[in-house]
Amino acid sequence: MPLQIVRNDITKMKCDAIVNAANETLLGGGGVDGAIHRAAGPSLLEECRTLGGCKTGEAKITKGYNLPAKYVIHTVGPVWQGGSRNERALLESCYDNSLRLAKENNCESVAFPLISAGVYGYPKREAFDIAVRRCVEFLRENDMTIYIVVFDRDSFLESGKYFSDIKQLIDDTYVLENSDTTSVMLEREMSTFSTQLPCASAPIEKPKNISPFGFFSSADTSAQAEIPITVDESFSQMLLRKIDEKGMTDSECYKKANIDRRLFSKIRSDAHYKPSKPTAIAFAIALEMNLEETGELL
Repeated sequence: MPLQIVRNDITKMKCDAIVNAANETLLGGGGVDGAIHRAAGPSLLEECRTLGGCKTGEAKITKGYNLPAKYVIHTVGPVWQGGSRNERALLESCYDNSLRLAKENNCESVAFPLISAGVYGYPKREAFDIAVRRCVEFLRENDMTIYIVVFDRDSFLESGKYFSDIKQLIDDTYVLENSDTTSVMLEREMSTFSTQLPCASAPIEKPKNISPFGFFSSADTSAQAEIPITVDESFSQMLLRKIDEKGMTDSECYKKANIDRRLFSKIRSDAHYKPSKPTAIAFAIALEMNLEETGELL
């Protein structure tokens, strides 16, 4: 049940649902809202016109249309007014109601922007705190992959600064019974942390002293292309790379391989996981690997 913080364009996220930081009309706007409407196409606006708007803190769901995501969950975050106008409770409701809708619609993965942290002026660090805490609370009782997606460089760097606080939150929330049971992981085992803008040509920086709870990484396609693939790449790292290269989602892959979701989550969260041969072959078949690729995976 991982929580992942990634740097990406949310309109390109391949998951069951993405969350739109909308305004109360639900008829489009600037920032994330405008980008989602442009990527989804005019049919999204047509459906939104039938919803009658949305109050601050609430959420409504539509189809994803031209987006990679099946659904768009529209939620209206509060405008920051110094913290005295119930902003925190309203922002928490945005995450709670969005996750409830995702669960009701059988979503296995959902991607959030950092709600209210743009033109609505919510302080980024506090916005991160609320986002992570509500998602972690939800994951205590539910099995879902949740992404917090940030696009701009400053927000992504802020998420890196916030890492130690998130780890402490996880430590305080979960009791890890043994090394094989980890309830929440932060980010896929990418083993890279980019501090560059999208399309930057400078080399990717590797993280220092990263906790086993996970990694922050740039999910920008152009940045990923610069990540070197080394000869000591682990099974988990290679599997995740191949899933991305094949253009599949995680759930598509493990379902096609007939692999249990919990086992896949364990593989994804452990860079040094050593699978059985049948498990490795099942993934190779699901990914339609040729003989050479299968040999590398094994």
